[in-house]
Amino acid sequence: MTASTAAEIPQVPQGHPQRWLILGVICLAQLTVLLDNTVLNVAIPSLTEELDASTADIQWMINAYSLVQSGLLLTAGSASDRYGRKKMLTAGLALFGIGSLVAGLAQSSTQLIAARAGMGIGGALLITTTLAVIVQIFDDTERMKAIGLWSTVNSLGFAVGPLMGGVMLNHFWWGAIFLINIPVVIVALAAVVKLVPESKNPQGDRPDLLGALLSTIGMASVVYAIISGPEHGWTSTQVLLAAVVGVVVLGVFVVWELRIPYPMLDMHFFRNQRFIGAVAGAILVAFGMGGSLFLLTQHLQFVLGYEPLEAGLRTAPLAVTVVALNLTGLGARLLKRTSTPATIAIGMTLLSAGLVAIAVLGGDNYTGMLIGLIVMGAGIALAMPAMANAIMSAIPPEKAGVGAGVNGTLAEFGNGLGVAVLGAVLNSRFASLVTVSAVSLPAALAAAESKGERAKIADAFSSGLETSQLVGAVAVFVGGMLAAALLKRAERADSAKTESAEVSA
Repeated sequence: MTASTAAEIPQVPQGHPQRWLILGVICLAQLTVLLDNTVLNVAIPSLTEELDASTADIQWMINAYSLVQSGLLLTAGSASDRYGRKKMLTAGLALFGIGSLVAGLAQSSTQLIAARAGMGIGGALLITTTLAVIVQIFDDTERMKAIGLWSTVNSLGFAVGPLMGGVMLNHFWWGAIFLINIPVVIVALAAVVKLVPESKNPQGDRPDLLGALLSTIGMASVVYAIISGPEHGWTSTQVLLAAVVGVVVLGVFVVWELRIPYPMLDMHFFRNQRFIGAVAGAILVAFGMGGSLFLLTQHLQFVLGYEPLEAGLRTAPLAVTVVALNLTGLGARLLKRTSTPATIAIGMTLLSAGLVAIAVLGGDNYTGMLIGLIVMGAGIALAMPAMANAIMSAIPPEKAGVGAGVNGTLAEFGNGLGVAVLGAVLNSRFASLVTVSAVSLPAALAAAESKGERAKIADAFSSGLETSQLVGAVAVFVGGMLAAALLKRAERADSAKTESAEVSA
């Protein structure tokens, strides 16, 4: 990198004077991406009717976005480090806006699927660069609070997506759920161009094109296997083939990254105990949240009898609790008074306790479930920002984009794993209690020949839900304690090195 190039890209001082305004701008950009993870679900009936979409078309409309996004997270993070985080944030917003316009005006299923894939590319760039920018503009004293507010947007996007989609569809045609993104993108673009400072890796590592290709194919294949497993069966040809391709390609990716001088993802990070602990915890937070929400949706609709929109409203207390606690900065204050391992241990214990409360108290009524949702929300509000901060702290600041890519990839993987594992536990328990040929509870109830048989099937499904929620609670608690122990051990090792260096000096 020449001196003139270095002069063109000023180094961003920590504690940027407009950092809180910038945080608001990038959170607005992040929110549009997260809304589109869930907003399409409520439009499925309209799409089926107006675009004559088949079941396979609907699946690809939903999955094209998440598959492309999850597959490109590492590549997008690496690109932001190399070419500039402001440039990639701007490009991500532009791609997302163009994709939203094409999606809103689509005249066929094929056009909508292609537009959703384009939006996924923009989404990957936005998710990684927003977190990387936060690391650059906030110093150590405020970064945890900023990451807490950033993670609040994740919960807000989950809660608002289905509700916003329902409101839009009540007043407009289905394309409006995409076109509403455009004014938000325009405002965010203008603010990013004016406010966000440029930053990138001053070393300017050469691009790892093969690594980017391998990571994209590998992650997309693994995520596809996880997504399609519950529907097509874990032993089906397409699921097994996708899983094998994903594992093999990711294995080749690891070997390649170890051999080249400028790897996209430095595998030596995995020798860092702090990084390993944060990675384990991040997967399990996402595992507990993704898996439990998958179970909650079925519990509310199939057991307690709520309509889809009513069920969505009744999961909102989880997100509201996360938002409220993060806005008060509770997690950041707890981290300062205790430590990262302690904050994560407390958060994961609360998340586990919330799952237990839902399993034990929420079986027959919503009141018990509400208690569990609030406790879960408190746990997520403490654990998720602390985990993201631990991952970003374990990676050099010049690699912030890659760190954000790792964090996003872990969240995608953990969510999918939670749905897959807890869904499999539910199905196994359900099948062991009743003998039915149907693959879903509604189909099994429809095939029942008597009221008594229907009651038996419903009770078996409730028991399966309870078992799977308890399994999830145990996994989250044990994993949380393991992550906290690894992080505590890493802190002790770092402290010992510091003391040794001081003595030597």
